[in-house]
Amino acid sequence: MKKKFILAATAVIAGTMIVGCGSSKKVAQEVAAEIGSTEVVIPLSEKEYQTDKDFFRATQLAKSPNLAMAKKMALANAKTLLAENIQSTIKAVTENYVNQRTVGDKDEYEGKAEELSRNVVNQTLTDIKIIGEKVFKENDGKYTYHIAVEMSKTPVANRVADQISKDAKLQLDFDKHQFLKTFDDEMDKFENK
Repeated sequence: MKKKFILAATAVIAGTMIVGCGSSKKVAQEVAAEIGSTEVVIPLSEKEYQTDKDFFRATQLAKSPNLAMAKKMALANAKTLLAENIQSTIKAVTENYVNQRTVGDKDEYEGKAEELSRNVVNQTLTDIKIIGEKVFKENDGKYTYHIAVEMSKTPVANRVADQISKDAKLQLDFDKHQFLKTFDDEMDKFENK
């Protein structure tokens, strides 16, 4: 048993080193097969379906005996994930922006800005675009529907900035140019992932 574990661990380490050195996918699959594992390829998981500096993106799936229902559920799941990702980014932008600026009550400013951003996200989700779809009919007769959606960062950033600049209390400490620059900086981080 111990010998088998050492052999498997050695195979994993060797496979990792080989793959890390830029070897082909075939070698990685052979190593995985040797230790009794199989690579699972997730549909729509390639780089073009991931958030980058210009677009928020999300992929999701749903399973149903009805194809239309599977698509509807997958789209709803993708929209929810997209909204969560946008809100998370806006929260990070707001925190970074507040830390770079001289703002009176930072906590109040952040809370109010987050509240406005939630409203903007809900309004903006109508601007999403489907960028990928894959459907599988399972052995049990059900459909598994994979979907990828995207939304440009520009309308999101502009709408949040516009909402903040319309709020009398937030407007006092608001510099739209600096806010948009901070937003761009946060989106650039997705390029380095």
